[in-house]
Amino acid sequence: MDSHMIVARDRASRVAQQAYCAKVKTCAVETSYYYYYVNLPVNAVFLALFSLSLLGFIVTYGLTRRGFAFTVAMLSGVLLEVIGYIGRIKSYQNQWLEDGFLMQIVCLTIAPAFLAGGIYLCLRRIVYAFGPENSRIRPESYTRIFIPCDLISLLLQAAGGGIASAKSHADEDPTVGNNIMIAGLAFQVLTLTVFMALCIDFAIRTRSRYRQLGQAAFDQSPVFIKLRQGWRFKGFLFALTLATICVFWRSVYRVAELSEGWTGSLIRKQWLFVGFEGVMVIVACFSLNLFHPAYTFVDGMEGAGGIGAGRKARKQKKMTAKGAQNSGSGTASDVDGVVKQEAV
Repeated sequence: MDSHMIVARDRASRVAQQAYCAKVKTCAVETSYYYYYVNLPVNAVFLALFSLSLLGFIVTYGLTRRGFAFTVAMLSGVLLEVIGYIGRIKSYQNQWLEDGFLMQIVCLTIAPAFLAGGIYLCLRRIVYAFGPENSRIRPESYTRIFIPCDLISLLLQAAGGGIASAKSHADEDPTVGNNIMIAGLAFQVLTLTVFMALCIDFAIRTRSRYRQLGQAAFDQSPVFIKLRQGWRFKGFLFALTLATICVFWRSVYRVAELSEGWTGSLIRKQWLFVGFEGVMVIVACFSLNLFHPAYTFVDGMEGAGGIGAGRKARKQKKMTAKGAQNSGSGTASDVDGVVKQEAV
């Protein structure tokens, strides 16, 4: 018999069994979508924590009105985390129902891509705070490189999740959709790896120039000098580093987990999910809640490094140069007029 027919038959048998178990709720846990009993207290705690984080980002933006793009990215990610854990709690009530399982696997897979986007938005502002001369590439290039990459990763994960969900609803094999999700996650891991490499490179170059030039290696704007000396900014740098490492480690875990499919060995271990998914992501969120750039990086959020900052600076420079040229031309014309009057 053809291997594909055998797989299809086994899947049809498993789907029929899960449909039966969803009604009676007395089947062995190994026949459920999770292969383990969903821990209600743990998932309820995560739901409460992510809801608190979501509220924190909303309140912070409401009070400061700073960092709109960063806030949108973080809110999108945390909201998906909330929906995902609602799905897991829904599964606790009946682990053989498909809806809760699909809610959590799609939402919790996609959510950190938004968090990564928020992290990417911060780097160019940090470069401006220390001085663009310390960076290997222009500050604006960080956003132009990593935001499109993050978008590609997000679209792949969303498309894969949608396809897998549709296939699962139709009682068909979701492998194709799952593989697309894995591709999106793998691309996210690659993007984060390059991002961290550039961050390390920037830190090394900044440190090297500081040893050679002292404070002259940094931007000498009084605003940035004061900012760099403050504990809040240093706390923000630590929080951003911690959040980046947590999102990266979680993404590596999810690639390994989903590469085995929805019936692999890793996806059957709840403690791995709790430690490498839930804990990693909530630590990333809370670190940026506590050291939110809207109040730990105020001058950086309002000054250079914002969206379109480079374009605005170049435009202002051109206007200044044009004004100076017009002023010079006017002065020359006045001199010529005086000379002519004296000649008459």
